[in-house]
Amino acid sequence: MAHQQQYPLPPHVLIFPVPVQGHVNSMLKLAELLSLAAVDVTFLLSEFSHRRLLRHTDIFSRFTRYPGFRFETISDGLPDDHPRAGEQIFDMLSSIKNVTGPLFKEMMVATGCLSSDGRRPVTCIIADGVFSFAGDFALEKGIALIYFRTISACAFWAYFCFQEIVEAGEVPLKGNGMDLLVKSVPGMEGFLRRRDLPGFIRVDEVSDPRLQVFKAETRQTLRAQAIIVNTFEDLEGPILSNIRTVLPDCFTIGPLHSHLKSRLSEGKTTTTPPSLASSSFWEEDRSCIEWLDGKPPKSVVYVSFGSITVLSREQLMEFWYGLVNSRQHFLWVMRSESIVGKDRESQIPAEVSEGTKVRGCMVGWAPQEEVLNHDAIGGFLTHSGWNSTLESIVAGVPMICWPYFADQTINSRFVSEVWKIGLDMKDTCDRVVIEQMIRDLMVVKKDEFIQSTDRIAKMAKEAVSMGGSSYCNL
Repeated sequence: MAHQQQYPLPPHVLIFPVPVQGHVNSMLKLAELLSLAAVDVTFLLSEFSHRRLLRHTDIFSRFTRYPGFRFETISDGLPDDHPRAGEQIFDMLSSIKNVTGPLFKEMMVATGCLSSDGRRPVTCIIADGVFSFAGDFALEKGIALIYFRTISACAFWAYFCFQEIVEAGEVPLKGNGMDLLVKSVPGMEGFLRRRDLPGFIRVDEVSDPRLQVFKAETRQTLRAQAIIVNTFEDLEGPILSNIRTVLPDCFTIGPLHSHLKSRLSEGKTTTTPPSLASSSFWEEDRSCIEWLDGKPPKSVVYVSFGSITVLSREQLMEFWYGLVNSRQHFLWVMRSESIVGKDRESQIPAEVSEGTKVRGCMVGWAPQEEVLNHDAIGGFLTHSGWNSTLESIVAGVPMICWPYFADQTINSRFVSEVWKIGLDMKDTCDRVVIEQMIRDLMVVKKDEFIQSTDRIAKMAKEAVSMGGSSYCNL
């Protein structure tokens, strides 16, 4: 023992995500990358998220191979039966500020910042970018602070420039043409329209409380020693150059799911095929993989609106008709709580029901990464969440984007106008448009999209391979 103690203990990093699927997903990947590098990691999860992961994944046994890794839990301040989806996601953000913030400080002080036998007290906090209270604590205690942004660099930059957008009169939107260009976000002057602004900026009143919260949370990023973004240089280079004028230590280490897979296979440290390692809050229905196995290459549209989107019954029927009328095979993920009201199963018109029996497969949740990498998938109808966008990019699958809120509205614009790897259907939910876009993606412009998605998929893989930009940044 005495011999061992002459070696210094490794750094101890606390990672603290917003407790929703997309944020937890990407920050767990970062936690595993740091654990692979023999850094001690404490991953702080809400009790609710912790229970969901315990129930639906093997994540806890998976992390036992890292002796320096620990899970800790904290309350998100909401009752168990709160839906934590749709518009009600904002309840979570205010609850985290009012309940979790003070609990976090108490926990950190009471545990001596989580020190224990063989582990130093926390030497660095990597907090979700909207947790200013974690930043307050780090600065007060002299602990290194890094913010992790789980959104795209382009969305982060648009949030960061909010004050300039208001000063230019481009927001509030009231009375302004939604298709007018926004000129006050450097690097996006030629293609960003008012309707593409991130959801919390698309407001009619500058005093909108949600907007004010995101403005304040984004600007306080400047206090951190560094910012980590789940993206890669070849994808968002021009925007990253603008971000680095105010945040020079901006590290791109994505796409994280691909980066982790690459490092795991390089180190041969795991028996679980990386593609099967799930961090899902829902039980994955693997029957859809068998269904895909029976379909021709690039013949299936995969449909998923992520973990937070909620559809009205009318929207559900427009999508359903559009999919059936397109006459393409489709695999549709429909979370049980994703439809407003309880009557989603009632009175489904016969032609929709029949068309679904012939060409469709519907599941409550799917192993998305595996689905997107399946040969049968030819397109992805998505809400444009950042994890989904990156997974689609790596798999080389073109997208039809129907953004729901937050960063999704700007991601979808970049997919269609900048990267040319999909079509943007924002602010529209019409069966005729849906049918036409599916046909364009899967038939009419199929070869064109295959070419552009293959090119960007190759860049993504290079970024996370040895010597690539994300590899070196990590």
